[in-house]
Amino acid sequence: MLVASLLHLKAVKDEPYFLIGISQPNLNEPRQLLMNNEIRKEAEKHKNVKLIFTDAAENSEKQVHDVQKLMKYGIDLLIISLNDSEKLTPIVTEVYKEIPVIVLGRGVTGYDYSLFIGSDNLAIGKKSGKLAADLLGGTPADIVEIKGAVSTRSVEETSRGFRDYLSHSPFITVNKVIVGDWQRDRAEDELRRILPNSPGVKLVFAHSDAMALGAYRAIDALGLHDVQIIGIDGLDTLNGGFDLVKQGVLSGTVTSPTGGRESIQYALDILNREKVIPKKIILRSHLITPKNAREVEAANDPGHKQIGSRMDVNTKKMKLGVAVVGSESSWRAANTESIKTAAGQDLGIELIMQNAEGSQARQIEIIRSFIRQKVDVIAFTPIVETGWDEVLAEAKAAGIPVMLSDRKVKVEDDSLWTTFIGSDFVEEGRRAARWVVEHKPAEVGETKIVELQGTAGSAPAIERRQGFEEVLSQNAAFHVIASEIGDFTMESGQKLMGKVLQQGMKPQVVFAHNDDMALGAIKAIEQAGLKPGKDVTVISVDATKLAFQAMLAGKLNMSVECNPLLGPQIVKAAKDLVAGKEIPVNIITAESIFSQETAKRDVTTRKY
Repeated sequence: MLVASLLHLKAVKDEPYFLIGISQPNLNEPRQLLMNNEIRKEAEKHKNVKLIFTDAAENSEKQVHDVQKLMKYGIDLLIISLNDSEKLTPIVTEVYKEIPVIVLGRGVTGYDYSLFIGSDNLAIGKKSGKLAADLLGGTPADIVEIKGAVSTRSVEETSRGFRDYLSHSPFITVNKVIVGDWQRDRAEDELRRILPNSPGVKLVFAHSDAMALGAYRAIDALGLHDVQIIGIDGLDTLNGGFDLVKQGVLSGTVTSPTGGRESIQYALDILNREKVIPKKIILRSHLITPKNAREVEAANDPGHKQIGSRMDVNTKKMKLGVAVVGSESSWRAANTESIKTAAGQDLGIELIMQNAEGSQARQIEIIRSFIRQKVDVIAFTPIVETGWDEVLAEAKAAGIPVMLSDRKVKVEDDSLWTTFIGSDFVEEGRRAARWVVEHKPAEVGETKIVELQGTAGSAPAIERRQGFEEVLSQNAAFHVIASEIGDFTMESGQKLMGKVLQQGMKPQVVFAHNDDMALGAIKAIEQAGLKPGKDVTVISVDATKLAFQAMLAGKLNMSVECNPLLGPQIVKAAKDLVAGKEIPVNIITAESIFSQETAKRDVTTRKY
């Protein structure tokens, strides 16, 4: 009857009703229950939204069936939290061909979804590692790590971040790992079994607060009073991590937002065909300890006045300072123009833009000039990852939020910046490598590859290489015979490719980290008497108009899109910051892959 009434409601003319299907892996984890509650509460704000929920009871086959059933009900959009990423990817891909799909928490393999909402598991692991090191105070200690599951990317990223941070503390060792399957009782039973024979254990790190509570029960039952416990989730529910920290049960926890509220907000943007929809958003995590729990509780109180709003957006213009990294490529020109256009179309923004012309020292001075001018928000593209701690600390001390665009920084204190808006460079590298693997001729044995990297130390160069190598490492028939460092310019691409060919190396594939270097490489290949696109497959990243022209000429085989049109998202994020809102820590743009086969069709839609 419920479904029938919903379908009738949906069919009523002149009423823009949306029917959204929610596929959950289970409804016994506190996190999933809170996610559902957040989804319901946000949907209740909109009279034209109706929901259908399903519970897979931790069975991937049942979740596939649940999704198929939701599709038969005629849903307009699917929100899914995956039980198993690998097993659920095919059905998500199938649904995405027909309707929008929002994936929560665990990602699918590939790019076939409308939006992914999740947490930065590596950062959560590092925050947990720092807390553990602080709690142990540098004294020798053993740690028990309780993982939620085996061999899932989110779990391994959390574990890697935790261990990476603790690698700086040689006297602290993660000497035992158990799998709790996200269950409180399982974690308790496993700890009861191993702790009596592990006198050196001084801390337990659980990948969820539910398992952390199980750890507490085991430790309490064994009469151990010197073992500290930290968890992940920070749910503000009865016996959630937030509550357990206030009770003194846990020494701390790191929040991992469910994304339930945001999923409905973005679902409506998608269904209402809003123009600026990211591909991924990564929500910010926070450390909760007994010292700051009350402060965090007050800040989360609906009646609490948001701090951080630096101006009344209704009475004066917001000053947005943008430090452009340089003019090194056609991509950068499009990126700069996009910011100018978006800011120019908003009467409430005063844009102050300066170009660092490829100099980090110049860019730092520009940021300092913005601080002196008391702008409301600073946005900049860091030319390299390191060397920003001091100037960003100055901006923080001045109360000016800083946004990163296109590239990231490496700083000890990640509160020095608010959000990153740009591309997933690791995924761009993966997509380039997947294309190479998928288009390998059957008769070819080993495939020799030359890689032309971008600016040394820059995030795109580091991460594109990381993603490219990650995929190729799983395929023994592909071998990178040379990896040369350039600077994202056509001149460097031509020079480096010429050097490789002069050394007698003849690759089957050239992977350039951007179109400009690929175009330079194409010139060098032609000068060597070879045919780019035929004798040597050439692939790149950016997908600018120049790349499309090269594909139409048969000289460039494929380009992974790196969308430079970030202006609208930068402007929106800046306005949200000034209004005192917390915004996602990462906002990743939607991007595609373009090849010779589709270039003629797609070139007409290129705006850069």
